[in-house]
Amino acid sequence: MIAETTHWPSPAKLNLFLYITGRRDNGYHELQTLFQFLDHGDELSITANSTGEITLSPEIPGVPLQDNLIWKAARALQERTGCRFGAHIKLKKVLPMGGGIGGGSSNAATTLVALNHLWQTDLEDNQLADIGLQLGADVPVFARGFAAFAEGVGEKLVQASPDEKWYLVVRPDVSIATVDIFTHPKLTRNTPKRSLATLLDSEYGNDCEKIVRMLYPEVDKQLSWLLQYAPSRLTGTGSCVFAVFSSKQEAEDVLRKLPDTVSAFIAQGRNISPLYETLAKYRLAHTQSI
Repeated sequence: MIAETTHWPSPAKLNLFLYITGRRDNGYHELQTLFQFLDHGDELSITANSTGEITLSPEIPGVPLQDNLIWKAARALQERTGCRFGAHIKLKKVLPMGGGIGGGSSNAATTLVALNHLWQTDLEDNQLADIGLQLGADVPVFARGFAAFAEGVGEKLVQASPDEKWYLVVRPDVSIATVDIFTHPKLTRNTPKRSLATLLDSEYGNDCEKIVRMLYPEVDKQLSWLLQYAPSRLTGTGSCVFAVFSSKQEAEDVLRKLPDTVSAFIAQGRNISPLYETLAKYRLAHTQSI
């Protein structure tokens, strides 16, 4: 597997609901949220090598190499395992930064899962998730690879199987910093905790949506427009909003009504990450080659 270039999906995610149930003394927020992957995202092309160095292309303007989550994930895996291999990683970027659909976190998790396979470091999913948690609160769900109900600060994950609906995801031309939303004085922080069964049977919502719509007129405008056609809401704390449909055709009908100036895509929800489907294929090919 060394010197062979491999290709790995880095899927987007949606928070199908997001409730803030409390705030800890250290400032972190207690959450209840439901993560689901999308069959749409970035791609990492990874060539493992024996140099021990981690190199990336293309460079991201304004982001030094040591601050890049991909590089940090690769280095964290090296340090955890003592691995002396290296890799060149090429990123095909599709997902917007600050969109709330998990671009950077997904990139980090794909790096961990792919290099764990290519370097044959043999860590288990939960060990990769532990490394991921040091990189960001959303990394563990990508590293584990299944749709999940999350509590705590997002680190307590229980596998879930929400309906795999079709989504029209619209990205207003703004980038939103999570810290700006979570520190806002008017943010709701006392939504009562509920069981997963109760939450799944209730109308979904996002406690951050009110603040984002208030601070960002572009998000408010796009969400108001989508709500004419289907149940719609904010995902995470980013700028992306999404509408929910039972079929791809319904989503396409609404997409055609959007102005060409608006950035949007259609994707289906996936309860098993496309990353883990790719991993299974590489594992099978490796087994057959032995």
